[in-house]
Amino acid sequence: DGRVAPAAIHVLGETIARVAAWDDVPAGAALDDVGELAILPGIVDTHVHLNEPGRTEWEGFATATRAAAVGGTTTLVDMPLNSIPPTTTREALAAKRAAARGQCAVDVGFWGGVVPGNLGELAGMVADGIRGFKCFLVDSGVDEFGWVDEAVLAPAMGELARLRSPLLVHAEVAGPIDRAAAALVDADPRAYATYLASRPPAAEEEAIALAVRLCRDTRARTHIVHHSAATALPLLRGAHAEGLPLSAETCPHYLTFAAEDIADGATPWKCAPPIRERANQELLWAALADGTLSLVASDHSPCTPALKRMETGDFVAAWGGIAGLQLALPAVWTAARARGHTLVDVVRWMCEAPARLAGLVGKKGAIVAGADADLCVLADDEAFTVEPAALQHRWSVTPYAGARLFGRVHATYLRGQRIYDGRDVDRVAGQLI
Repeated sequence: DGRVAPAAIHVLGETIARVAAWDDVPAGAALDDVGELAILPGIVDTHVHLNEPGRTEWEGFATATRAAAVGGTTTLVDMPLNSIPPTTTREALAAKRAAARGQCAVDVGFWGGVVPGNLGELAGMVADGIRGFKCFLVDSGVDEFGWVDEAVLAPAMGELARLRSPLLVHAEVAGPIDRAAAALVDADPRAYATYLASRPPAAEEEAIALAVRLCRDTRARTHIVHHSAATALPLLRGAHAEGLPLSAETCPHYLTFAAEDIADGATPWKCAPPIRERANQELLWAALADGTLSLVASDHSPCTPALKRMETGDFVAAWGGIAGLQLALPAVWTAARARGHTLVDVVRWMCEAPARLAGLVGKKGAIVAGADADLCVLADDEAFTVEPAALQHRWSVTPYAGARLFGRVHATYLRGQRIYDGRDVDRVAGQLI
């Protein structure tokens, strides 16, 4: 109900039966007493690249879902690209589900992809259980997942409006990026300033303007992923003022790191859109506070260390993606508490809103009667230093290495079962949504 209070959470089987007074414990009931620790709904992360099948050497279901459990996340929704095949057909979705089955420590759902030529696949994928669809308005970085222009996107959004299925948009367009590249031919590829200049805010501004216009025309539920450029926030506010069915997210790395602090050659910080300046970051925080940005998702997108070009520090050649799934909750909480936000805010951004986007309201993202008993036990005042060797991701390359964060997860429960006890993870408790 939007407040912090002592309580007893009554779990029957996999479901929360009721939330009662703290001392309402029936005789003979099994009791887990967590003392003064905070109990949150399990985190719902709707932006995770699991990469399996096809690129499991980057990340996979087993490693990523263990990392999720350790970080207090109980539900992931997998992005459709970086796997081979990408999730753009019914057949590919079946292959994805077959690869995931029996490997997952937490519950996993799937986004599909909108790419050139797959309009006829969308309805069937919805029937097969896809939670919604993702598109790119610029080169995705992998050949298997093509980007779409307005001619392809407009009919796809019309179809998704008919199907009542959300569209997630990677909101950058090529024009400003291509113009920036032409001006940076002789720039130092190791300099973070070079990479930052190569993905200008105008790329996001133009992409969001297009998404807003097509949302207005089609009334398709539209969601902007990994929003980075504060200069585009007025476009989102305008869409909200119109009452358009459009929302947007940002990511822990945009809320934690600032361009001024990224060293030249520090390619673990490379992502697209890029991490921008500190003043931009504070405007993102303000947009979260006023609801312009409705949720925070990890955009966990790891790769092999070799693809990060760490030996050369070449930002231009390095793969763009942040590894941070296990640390999403403490990273956001650390920055949020420093700005006067509460755990109630974090739950709104990382549990309730993502569950709403993925169509999981009533099942995930809240501690209410009838919901799955997905819970995160958090020592919100406990600080720790990130040790890469403690990460469950397939690779330990992360910009969070050595960071001091608040909020250690002491236990994670999935549908009433304790899957993480502070030491070990039950590796196969998860279901496919």
